[in-house]
Amino acid sequence: MPRYCFCLQVKPGRAAEYAERHRAVWPEMRQALRDSGWHNYSLFLRGDGLLIGYVEAEDLAAAQAAMARTEVNTRWQAEMAEFFTGLDGGPPDEGFQLLDEVFHLETTSVREGQ
Repeated sequence: MPRYCFCLQVKPGRAAEYAERHRAVWPEMRQALRDSGWHNYSLFLRGDGLLIGYVEAEDLAAAQAAMARTEVNTRWQAEMAEFFTGLDGGPPDEGFQLLDEVFHLETTSVREGQ
């Protein structure tokens, strides 16, 4: 299954609160992610607010579109938007920067832009 990694920047001084919010992600949000094709999804947060996300999906664009159609995602993104810089008013799940995979232990070659 394709792997995707992305980054966002949490506003200065908001990292602890952002992490706390993710200790209690709504059950219906978790289910919507699963139902929309998000697999093995993780977020990693550095103290300075650098947020790295990892997700596996058959088709990331389709998984994002499926989430965008859910009411719970609309509510969640509205609550999370205040934590980020550089989104120009858009929802966080549409404003992240995808990173190119350059190495994976289990594969012999990695596609650019995977």
